[in-house]
Amino acid sequence: QVQLVESGGGLVQPGGSLRLSCAASGFTLDYYAIGWFRQAPGKEREGVSCISSSDGSTYYADSVKGRFTISRDNAKNTVYLQMNSLKPEDTAVYYCAANPSGCSGPGPYDYWGQGTQVTVSS
Repeated sequence: QVQLVESGGGLVQPGGSLRLSCAASGFTLDYYAIGWFRQAPGKEREGVSCISSSDGSTYYADSVKGRFTISRDNAKNTVYLQMNSLKPEDTAVYYCAANPSGCSGPGPYDYWGQGTQVTVSS
């Protein structure tokens, strides 16, 4: 069964850190670009970060540059999102997704996780 499972979310104070994990089963992440997306209540889903499969290139939304770091461990079939200096506006459900054609397509993201809640509040 093909599956992506996110973990690592939770409640953190402003300025704190969390590390999200995206673990794959039923397929190998090596051949997929992995993106992190988030959706806050009442807002549209937005792309946060992505790491390519080919050369490990990374991409970040302007809102998280310098604070978030994406990485992959192909041996563990897992991608991570290290989130530092968290702000209340980072509060959202975070999803990871896999795209065989790259971070920006042209094809769609084939597989999606169920999401993990991140809440930044004092």
